[in-house]
Amino acid sequence: MERLRNLGVIPVNRNVLYSLYGDLKRPDGKISELERKGLIIRIRRNLYVVSQKVHHQEISSELVGNHLYGPSYISFESALSYHGLIPERVYSVMSACIGQGKQYSTPLGKFEYIKVPVNYFPAGINQVIINNTFAFLIASPEKALCDKIINFRNVRIQSVKSMREYLEDDLRFEMSALDSFNTEIIEFCIRTGKKRTELIQLLKLLKDGK
Repeated sequence: MERLRNLGVIPVNRNVLYSLYGDLKRPDGKISELERKGLIIRIRRNLYVVSQKVHHQEISSELVGNHLYGPSYISFESALSYHGLIPERVYSVMSACIGQGKQYSTPLGKFEYIKVPVNYFPAGINQVIINNTFAFLIASPEKALCDKIINFRNVRIQSVKSMREYLEDDLRFEMSALDSFNTEIIEFCIRTGKKRTELIQLLKLLKDGK
C-alpha cells in the first residue's frame, strides 16, 4: 500500500506501476489484482489513478482531464463554474484541445474535449497548483468565455446589447467579474479564433464597462 500511496493523486501509466512491482514475477497480475480490489482505477487504456481508499485525498477531475487527453486545458462551462462565474453545476469535465474532439466515460465521470484552432490555443491558460503537490491547466475566465462563445453553433451575437443579454439571461454570468477581465486575451482570441463578430461585441462590452 505504501508504494501506491506515494503516487498520490496524479494519473500514471502502466510503466510507472511496473516500476513499483518490477520485483514480482507477474507484475501484470498484481496490477489486475489492485484494480479488482479497487485500489487503483483505470481511467482508460494504460492510464490509472490511485484510489481514495489508499491516499485518502480527493481526486482532482481537472487533473484527470489534463492527463486523459492532450494537449488540453479545462475550459467552457467547467472553467466558468470553477471560477465561480456561472451558477450551474457542470456534469461533465469540458476541455479545449488541438486534436480531434473526443468524449470519455470513466469511473470518475464524463470528460469531453472540443477542438480549437492551434494558433488560438495557447493564450489565457493558467496553471493552478494544489497544496504544492500537483498542478493542472485551466482557461482563465476570459479564455473560458471566449471558448464558450466561439465553439457553440447556436451562439450568434451581433450587438453589445445582445451580448449582454446572452451573458445575463443564457449563461447567468457573474457580470461584476467583467470589470477585472484582461482585454488583451479577448483581442488575441479575436485575431486567432472564430466568430470574430461575437468576440468583438464582448470586447466592446468590456471597454464600455470600463
